[in-house]
Amino acid sequence: MKQLLQSLKTGATQLIDVPCPLINAQQLLIRTHHSLISAGTERMLIEFGKGNLLAKARQQPDKVKQVIGKIATDGLLTTLDAVKSKLDQALPMGYSNVGIIIDKGHDVHGYQMGDRVVSNGPHAEIVCVSKHLCAKIPDVVSDEEASFTVLGAIALQGVRLAQPTLGECFVVMGLGLVGLLTVQLLHANGCKVLGLDFDSDRCALAKQLGADTLLLASDVNPLSVAESFSNNRGVDGVLITAATASNEPVSTAAKMCRKRGRIVLIGVTGLNLSRADFFEKELSFQVSCSYGPGRYDPAYEQQGQDYPLGFVRWTEQRNFEAFLELLAAKKINVLCLITHRFLFEHVEQAYDLLTGKESSLGILLNYSSDTSLGVLIQSTVVTNVIPSNAHSILGFMGSGNYASRVLLPAFKKTAVNCKVLSSRGGISAVHFGKKWGFQLATTDNKLILKDPTINAVVIATQHNSHAELVIQALAAGKHVFVEKPLCLTQTEFEAIKNAQLMDKLLMVGFNRRFAAHIQRVKILLQPISAPKHMIMTINAGFIPKEHWSQDIARGGRRLLGEVCHFIDLLRFIANCSIINADVIAINSQEDQLTITLIFADNSLGTIHYMANGHKSFPKERLEIFTDGKIIVIDNFRKMRGFGFRKFTKCNLWRQDKGQEACAAAFVNGLSVGLAPIPLAEIFEVQQVCLDLVKKLRG
Repeated sequence: MKQLLQSLKTGATQLIDVPCPLINAQQLLIRTHHSLISAGTERMLIEFGKGNLLAKARQQPDKVKQVIGKIATDGLLTTLDAVKSKLDQALPMGYSNVGIIIDKGHDVHGYQMGDRVVSNGPHAEIVCVSKHLCAKIPDVVSDEEASFTVLGAIALQGVRLAQPTLGECFVVMGLGLVGLLTVQLLHANGCKVLGLDFDSDRCALAKQLGADTLLLASDVNPLSVAESFSNNRGVDGVLITAATASNEPVSTAAKMCRKRGRIVLIGVTGLNLSRADFFEKELSFQVSCSYGPGRYDPAYEQQGQDYPLGFVRWTEQRNFEAFLELLAAKKINVLCLITHRFLFEHVEQAYDLLTGKESSLGILLNYSSDTSLGVLIQSTVVTNVIPSNAHSILGFMGSGNYASRVLLPAFKKTAVNCKVLSSRGGISAVHFGKKWGFQLATTDNKLILKDPTINAVVIATQHNSHAELVIQALAAGKHVFVEKPLCLTQTEFEAIKNAQLMDKLLMVGFNRRFAAHIQRVKILLQPISAPKHMIMTINAGFIPKEHWSQDIARGGRRLLGEVCHFIDLLRFIANCSIINADVIAINSQEDQLTITLIFADNSLGTIHYMANGHKSFPKERLEIFTDGKIIVIDNFRKMRGFGFRKFTKCNLWRQDKGQEACAAAFVNGLSVGLAPIPLAEIFEVQQVCLDLVKKLRG
């Protein structure tokens, strides 16, 4: 199928072939009939992408601070790699979709195959959306009208926050698509509306839709016009739907309002507010969040948990439904907002129009009715790479941030033939499949498991899928490299231990034991038989509890998902079994904890894992005390030795956490038939982690 993607690095848009996305239990698959270009948002994204690094930095000063902090701790080269990786992403464009349902998850109710629906799906022939991000279209509403629903919900949420009442006076600043929809919604609420814009055609259209207007390009003072419009009382509220970096809209809005007036920001403006403007009138100011309650809430959007209607009357889905009902009742006119129509295959022309000088407003994309799209193709050829004579042919499951930034380039440097790359949505698999020379991109992991030519699989999906995929891959006769953790539960662990490994390698991505500094540590400590006291301090940084990794069912939280790295590292340095492990945590999120490990040779390991520190402190610090000697490693970049005759320090130009060496060890293990990490150690570390989690959770 075809989908429109934008490069964050260059701003260029491209229509490419991607495999059909894979749905989960909470999602719908929709074949698109129409989609609407959101002129303001999509133009802004293109302009951002086309800017150079300096221009991008100026638009995101908060990100610049993060980059500077990362340079201080991780080094310049590592930080540059991270920035380049962040920009090297393909961004799906669009979020106003109309089509018919062609598949649905087993937890989706109230929808039937063939139902016409609106959704926030992107510009693509087939889209996958959550059941709470779509709504059925009434029979009397056309597809073209329905394509305005998502933008209508954005306007509607802003109007709801403004709480208009019959007869009140409101100003709408910015008469683009959202602004003109806002005008109509306020008018439908029985309000007087004054629309402001620099475009005379948009002002004329707003006037046709029932608003008084002011062309801002004229010499007329908008404050005096608003004063007269409100019968010298000051307007009751202002809704800002403009997109500008200027602080002027908010300042002007404050001056227009009466005492205790309301200002709602729906668009994007500068936010350097004047205290005097707001203080004397006791004005309220609120930023509207997209379509309404539920937006950006993973529990609502991804896990399908609805808000009770008695407590949250208007969720984003219910806003979709309300706007569709207004369309059905002919209270809102959207067809007059359409200025251009393009076939989807000519979408590049639509974007040339969007970013050009010709006037445009509603740009509608029409999709082919070709019935062959009903066949869901879940793989796409991305390169014509000729298979090499490599010992191993690789299938790679997962192409998220860590996989694409770290694991894929690490494995590409080894002597393997990269054949198939998978991802649930398909976009990242195509993008990074082309970049790293894979032959196929897919959304179906079964394609990898069933391919007899693939003898090794890398699993880099979300944590809750690891155990099942490991078992399936081993059953299919594949060697397996699984990114940590191996699994999330004791039941899963027992199933893995009972799997038939035969002559197949199973390795967990415990990369830190392969880091250059750790290999040097092993050499320095090799002659020493005395017990070691190891202190691992991780300044982990805060992750919101809403993040998938903090969810027990999906991510397992941070002890299972990340602390396992450091348990394995200390186990590797001690080079003997863990005979006792204990943990103390000071919060329920398991991201502020201390673990103590006692080893068979009386060595002691302490892991301090903290999410409440400051970013200027090293993210990972290892200290080893033994036999009158000390080793200190900061961020796997700087290493110092105390008490050694021939070693004092070893600093690297770039951070090395051992990922490349870890991947190379796995590939080398395939050729020689020897596991880089003994399976007994992998299982020992996993059991210790599960035991510690049991102590924490009871």
